[in-house]
Amino acid sequence: MNAQADVDPVSIFNDTGIAQLLLVCEHASNFIPAEYNNLQLSDDVLHSHAALDIGASNLAQEISRLLDAPLVSTTVSRLVYDCNRPFGATSAIPEKSEVYPIPGNQNLSDAEARDRFEKYYLPFETAISNRLAEFTQPPLFVTIHSFTPVFHGETRNVDIGIICDQDTRLMEQMVKLAQDQTTLCVEANKPYGSEDGVTHNLGLHGNTTKLLNVMIEVKNDLLGSVEKCQAMALTLATLISESAQHFGITVLLRNDHVHSA
Repeated sequence: MNAQADVDPVSIFNDTGIAQLLLVCEHASNFIPAEYNNLQLSDDVLHSHAALDIGASNLAQEISRLLDAPLVSTTVSRLVYDCNRPFGATSAIPEKSEVYPIPGNQNLSDAEARDRFEKYYLPFETAISNRLAEFTQPPLFVTIHSFTPVFHGETRNVDIGIICDQDTRLMEQMVKLAQDQTTLCVEANKPYGSEDGVTHNLGLHGNTTKLLNVMIEVKNDLLGSVEKCQAMALTLATLISESAQHFGITVLLRNDHVHSA
């Protein structure tokens, strides 16, 4: 079966948004096209953090609404291909994710790996590049993720991580504002940073074009209900808007704070 028949590999939400900001969500979905037979995984794995960033898609869409910003998201699980990893990286098509072996990713041929790269990674990256090219002024580039409260038995105490690749400017401004304005534990480059290989798209689309850029990581138990997700979206949208203003970039928070069901 052609994967394209199952799902378009890219979703663009609020494409006509006018904010000087592009949002990206690389781990938005746990969908696995039928041809991969669920990678021989059980339902519990397919609904775990291994398969997607839990809550990240809803969070990103709510931020998109609040700031009237376009959002580019994946529609296929990172276990098929992680669109925040370059081709050839071990974690691009992981044989093991967290504690879970991924049988359908083991012993792939070079041709099978390249087929996934061409079906899922290339259309996603092309969509980001094309959407960035539509801005008349350089936008902020912000990617949205979530992380687990406990990883390999270790409790993570940070609530929100603001992560950078090479350019620290936007990260430093957002952390400063967050620490002044919220009671949440907000830290720079936590629970991981660029040395962990998690900032591929910041480097590819942010640094190369000198856009102000960050990756936002939110502990997923803070996104466990519609109300929590909306509250977190408002917090982050406010931080993004005020940070943009600091750099003379137009990203305005909607006055009505409209939420969808």
